Amino acid sequence: MRREKIVPFVSAAAGTRTEPKSRLAMKLSSTLRMEAIGLALVAGYVDGYALRVFGIYVSFMSGNTTVTGVNAGQGNFPLALPSALSIAGFLSGSFAGNWVVHSGIWYSRRLLFFAAAALLACFVILNLPTFRHANLSLPLLSLAMGMINPAVSCVGREPVSLTFVTGTLNKIGDHLALSVRHAPLPNAKGTWDTHFYRAVLEASVWTGFLTGAVLSGVLSHRLGVVEVVPAAIALIAFALIVRAPGVIPQS
Repeated sequence: MRREKIVPFVSAAAGTRTEPKSRLAMKLSSTLRMEAIGLALVAGYVDGYALRVFGIYVSFMSGNTTVTGVNAGQGNFPLALPSALSIAGFLSGSFAGNWVVHSGIWYSRRLLFFAAAALLACFVILNLPTFRHANLSLPLLSLAMGMINPAVSCVGREPVSLTFVTGTLNKIGDHLALSVRHAPLPNAKGTWDTHFYRAVLEASVWTGFLTGAVLSGVLSHRLGVVEVVPAAIALIAFALIVRAPGVIPQS
């Protein structure tokens, strides 16, 4: 009789532990997904501004690498300098952002958002007067973009990129191909976590970046350097509302 009572008790306990854990993982993934989309929108917006006004990227370093290489190869080093400095700024920001995220400080992402907002504000202040070599201040923007990229490096168990989208598009294609083939997802966090879900997740981050660039185009030539201010305000808002860590432990 005892064994008959114990068996259903253990089964029920196991069920109540597993299901809430899956629901919690889904909720955390959804929260981080919205945050990643918002941050990608900010990155696309700032990148669009820099490209439109200066012809230089501040988050898309593949493009800057090509521009730097072509200009250097033609011996036009003054034209290669701004894009090279932008690369250096992004790399420095990425180093600083990853160092802070892995420092163990609970509110590390909050610090990164405040720091990135401060850098954007410095860029605006520096360029309020007519600045003859304004493009040389672009490393401030690329430094900020490099810092926010490590802030949300994973949504659930899916690595995401906030400030550059070539890898994102590649992962969309990969997940869609595996979804069509009905391939299992080895590190799924629940029945809802499939290759198709991951493809939609990556697509939503890409759409966020695209939307930011569109907004930058809509505001073109209307606000001048002040156009960067909404991005700084958005980062401050993220810093004030952020709660969950950027990287969910891989359990």
